[in-house]
Amino acid sequence: MGVRNRWNPLLSAKAPRKTQRFLGFQARTLRLERRFRRTLAAATLLAVALLWLAFPRARARVESFYYRAKLYVVEHVIGLSPDRAAVEAEWTARRTLGIANTRRVLERFYGETTPRMRELFRVAGMDPDHGLIRYGRGDQAFLISPQVFELDTAGRSYRMRPNVRSVWLRQITLNNGPFGMFQVLDDLAHRQAAAQAGAIVDEGSAQVTNSWGLRGPEPNPAADVRGIVLGDSFMQGMFNGDGDTPPIQLERALAEAWNVPVSILNTGCIGYSPEQYYYSLKAFGDRFQPKFVVVSVCPNDFGDGWPVLMGQGDWWHEAEYWLDQILTWCRARRVECVLVPVPTYVQIENGFHEIYYPGMVREIFHSHPSRYCDPFNEFLDESLREGRLAAQRGLPSTRSALYNRPIDDDHFSPRGAALWARVVGRRLALLLDPPARASKEHP
Repeated sequence: MGVRNRWNPLLSAKAPRKTQRFLGFQARTLRLERRFRRTLAAATLLAVALLWLAFPRARARVESFYYRAKLYVVEHVIGLSPDRAAVEAEWTARRTLGIANTRRVLERFYGETTPRMRELFRVAGMDPDHGLIRYGRGDQAFLISPQVFELDTAGRSYRMRPNVRSVWLRQITLNNGPFGMFQVLDDLAHRQAAAQAGAIVDEGSAQVTNSWGLRGPEPNPAADVRGIVLGDSFMQGMFNGDGDTPPIQLERALAEAWNVPVSILNTGCIGYSPEQYYYSLKAFGDRFQPKFVVVSVCPNDFGDGWPVLMGQGDWWHEAEYWLDQILTWCRARRVECVLVPVPTYVQIENGFHEIYYPGMVREIFHSHPSRYCDPFNEFLDESLREGRLAAQRGLPSTRSALYNRPIDDDHFSPRGAALWARVVGRRLALLLDPPARASKEHP
């Protein structure tokens, strides 16, 4: 209420309101509209909350969108580098969404596929009730057998079970099905189920894990020379036998060069990426106390598959972070660390885009050039030599014999693994001090 001015009554009145007054029925209409909008907003929020609680996939999608948007604002709008916790939260949301999507695809596929295919999934433990769906290669989710692999909650996402004999199945058609990796137990039940489903058992791929849950012989922590190889399916030796993996070939090469006992841990596992490489090193490094660590990287460590060769990678910063963690671990313990980019058959047979891969790999590996070992030229020379010999015999020479190309596989053949080991072994021999023992003690 205005204060009365005894000298000027006009000033004592309260200033008139400038807003237009509404008639009674108009005011009631506005109140009802506002109430309806508030009710609608509350109902929408309630529906979103119910979806959040009831449907994991919807919840994962919302979380993924939220964290991606948050990182975008921090990096591109504010111009700051996001902290590590925010980055990991975003990756967790993306991985949760990927796992939920893969599980949904598996359930639909399993319900619609043939009885024989369902039987193969059931025997392998890859049915919807038992299948192990985990992430690797950034946020890529896939289905694997829990009889061969097991959950890892210490950074690797999954790992191979110890003391297990397994084998790879090929030519499994999963139209509109989940991304599955069919490394299964090597026994009669799995072989029969595979045959009935039209799959091929790759006999040469049989492998056995040791008591540490790694492919290769039992580790020897007392060996004169000890090393750890970090990597994915290339180092695991996909479709090759136990005696033909790159790490076991490297072990032989160094033992022959120095004539002393050599023991190398092969921590390679399908689907792994630099993040899992680091956690593998963390899991086994202090236990084994290596003199050197070899980090094998390939294009899908830096993006979604082969487009990385054309400069379309999007995980470079993430890979750089984990490679730095590996280097930090090695430097703190004075362990030699050598990074080796895999030369791919695409580069050998079709073309070479060095500016992207492995050119950018060298840029994010913050170590001396001597610790970066690129076998590309040796692979190219050997492929040309093999091609010339094949042409002389009247045989096709378009596919490199250094890869499992006869079965349309991208990984090293036993010959490719042996060449990789010779190149890497030569570099390690130049970096490491010769073992103290005299070679005569180990004929």
